[in-house]
Amino acid sequence: MIYEGLEGVPRFKCIEFEPKKTKYCLCIPIINEGERIKKELLRAKKYGIDKSIDIIICDGDSTDGSTNKDQLIALGVNTLLVKKDDGKQGAQLRMGIWWALHRGYEGVVTIDGNNKDSIEDVTKFIEKLDSGYDFVQGSRFIKGGKAINTPLLRLISVRLIHAPIISLTAGKVFTDTTNAYRAHSKRYLEHPNVQPFRDIFVTYELLAYLSVRASQLKMKACEVPVSRFYPKKEKTPTKISPIKGNMLLIKILFNNAFHKYSP
Repeated sequence: MIYEGLEGVPRFKCIEFEPKKTKYCLCIPIINEGERIKKELLRAKKYGIDKSIDIIICDGDSTDGSTNKDQLIALGVNTLLVKKDDGKQGAQLRMGIWWALHRGYEGVVTIDGNNKDSIEDVTKFIEKLDSGYDFVQGSRFIKGGKAINTPLLRLISVRLIHAPIISLTAGKVFTDTTNAYRAHSKRYLEHPNVQPFRDIFVTYELLAYLSVRASQLKMKACEVPVSRFYPKKEKTPTKISPIKGNMLLIKILFNNAFHKYSP
């Protein structure tokens, strides 16, 4: 089925493999992740994550065969959404969040699809949502978390630049703010002063914005420990280019700090 003409939501194709089964859903934005998403979903299946939460793949229209229908079904994926419009990660997340709310989920967990994160920790986010939290940030830097083989430049950028600026903007301390492993309650996403379905969220703007908005609105926010691991002898799995990509992140940080994304 094709969804189009929705305000603030890109045109997308929806392929449901199974009906809604769980209270929350796990949205995984990907584009051409190849074996990485396959390995991530295999780990999810190993730990029974596909039984605890509906897995929704939010694809940017991959061409590498990683979204093969039979493979996704075998790996426990509930629904495949394929963006057929402009935009990058922010557009994929808007697509996934809209679908989640449209389908009646009470909250949305997100995680990258490049197999860097401990997908087996999804239950920690579910527990926090069940406890009434509106925004839950995964962190490798708090007690119980693990940062494995993190590139030095990335470590410095997160700890000394990104996290302090996000924390100041939010009015609450967060330690791992580039990490897309987080959860959002339906109450948060549907709050009239949040409004995530806006075309201004194209790349990484929505991640930065949702990191701070809950605390600004005095909603319940916290961190949970997770693991993030980078391969030792392989190219770092990321879609952020070293110069242009990081300059964009800095620009987004300051736009966010000056409330450029607030409705």
